[in-house]
Amino acid sequence: MNIKNSYLIPTLLIFISFIWAGSFIAVKLTVNEIPPINLGFIRFLVAIPFMILLLFLLKKNKYIPLKELPYLAVLGLSGVTFLYIFQYIGIDYTTSATSAVLISTNVLFIVILSMIFLKEKISYKKSIGIIFSFIGVIFVIFAQMINEQITFNNVFFTGCFLIISSGFCWAIYTIVGKRLSEKYDSLTVVTYSFILGVLFYLPFIPNGFIGSLPNISFNSWIAILYLSVACAVFGYLGWYYALEKIEASKAAVFLTFIPLFAIILSFFYGEPLTIFFIIGAFLIMSGVYLTESS
Repeated sequence: MNIKNSYLIPTLLIFISFIWAGSFIAVKLTVNEIPPINLGFIRFLVAIPFMILLLFLLKKNKYIPLKELPYLAVLGLSGVTFLYIFQYIGIDYTTSATSAVLISTNVLFIVILSMIFLKEKISYKKSIGIIFSFIGVIFVIFAQMINEQITFNNVFFTGCFLIISSGFCWAIYTIVGKRLSEKYDSLTVVTYSFILGVLFYLPFIPNGFIGSLPNISFNSWIAILYLSVACAVFGYLGWYYALEKIEASKAAVFLTFIPLFAIILSFFYGEPLTIFFIIGAFLIMSGVYLTESS
């Protein structure tokens, strides 16, 4: 990696993590008005025209051989359909802090799948960095959980399982997508995965969906645009750009910034900063530094 990329990629991944952290707040503010499954479907339905427009404006190669269709289908199911069905229902069933820490399991899934399918080597220093980051996440989430009242019941545990399943879906999307983006244009790969993902969503969309659209409030449409343009279009493209430059396991560690940023954003709602949060933030940043320098 040259000196320019040594700063560019980490900065890009930190910014993407910040944007994705904001999605937790956007979903929490919107899910009471729009059912979780509908919200995920609308998010990518809105994002697709932006992706197609970029394909033509940037004059990207739009051809991907038909033999890659099964892999693109896996991307659509894992990175769009099941990922957000699981995640949005899971967020609705649990707390924001619980969702944030469980989403971070995608880092472990990505590291494991990278070792198996991409033959990436996990050095001692990288392992220590990953462990530091996860300990930091635990501190950060504990700092948040002491301010929340959690009721442990079947709905809560179902939500936890769905969030972990969402993390596993993202790992699959990352590994399969990295292989495809090494052979084809990443914008084209992401666009096709969005289109297929929306098609796979259709069996889950309830009757009366079209009729409910005019009733969506202005604030919810702003949240949808944020989820569609910032989180989906920019976030996914930035993620694949980073995967073209560095190992998937290295990129994955930056995802531990998501719960950190999510809780920082929640401070705007008056939640206090604790010593546990400060320790956790330090451990996360130390872990990312160790992983990046390995």
